[in-house]
Amino acid sequence: MLTFLGGTGPEGRGLALRLARAGEDVIIGSRDAARAADTAAELSALLNNSATDSDTDSAKVGRIEGSDNSAAAGQADVAFLTVPYEAQRPLLEPLAGALAGKVVVNVIAPMRFERGRGAIAVPVEAGSAAEEAQLLLPDSSVVAAFQNVSAEELQQPETEMKGDVVICADHREAKTLVMSLTQKIPNLRPVDGGGLANAKYVEQITPLLVNINRIYKIHSAIRIVGIRN
Repeated sequence: MLTFLGGTGPEGRGLALRLARAGEDVIIGSRDAARAADTAAELSALLNNSATDSDTDSAKVGRIEGSDNSAAAGQADVAFLTVPYEAQRPLLEPLAGALAGKVVVNVIAPMRFERGRGAIAVPVEAGSAAEEAQLLLPDSSVVAAFQNVSAEELQQPETEMKGDVVICADHREAKTLVMSLTQKIPNLRPVDGGGLANAKYVEQITPLLVNINRIYKIHSAIRIVGIRN
C-alpha cells in the first residue's frame, strides 16, 4: 500500500493519481480525514474518467482512499512525504513508530518566495529535508525523489510526463523499490543519484525550475544526458 502523508496538496494528489493509474492502491493522508476522503473521491472520479477515455484498463487501476495521517502511516508499505517543509517535523515526530521499518519517500524541496526574487532555497541544518527526515525516522529507510517533477502536470493524467527523477538514498533496496515505482509513470526515468547526502543538490534545483517556469510560462523538468539504459 502506498500512502501520501499530506497528500491533499498538488504533489501528493498528482503522484497518487499517476501511481493509482498504474495499478497501485493508494491512501491519501491528511490532518483532516474528511478532507482526505474528499480528495480521494475527486481523484477516483478523475481516474475513472481517464480510464474510460483512454486505452487504460479500468479493471487494472488502483483504489484511492482517504484517511488521517496517523492511520495512513500505519497502513503504509511505502509512505510519501508531500507536505511543505515547515510541516515536516511536526508531521513526522509523532509518526516515527508507525513508520519504523518502512520506506519513506521524501518529495519535499524546502523553499520560500520573496517579492522581486521569486523562489529561494531554504537552508536546512541537517543538509536537506530528506536527511532531516532520516534523523527524525531512524528506523525507516528514507529515499529522496520526485522533487523536480511538475505537480500540475502530474494531476493531468493525459499529459505525457517527461524528464528524469533523481533518486538518493543510503538504503539500496529502498532505492531500487522507488526506482521501480518511478518507472510505472510513463516516460519518467529514474536516475540513481547516490547517497542521501546528495539530496540537497536535487532539492535546490526545484526553486530554479520554479523561477524558469515563471519566466518562460512552462513546466520545466531536468534530463541527465549521457546515461545509456
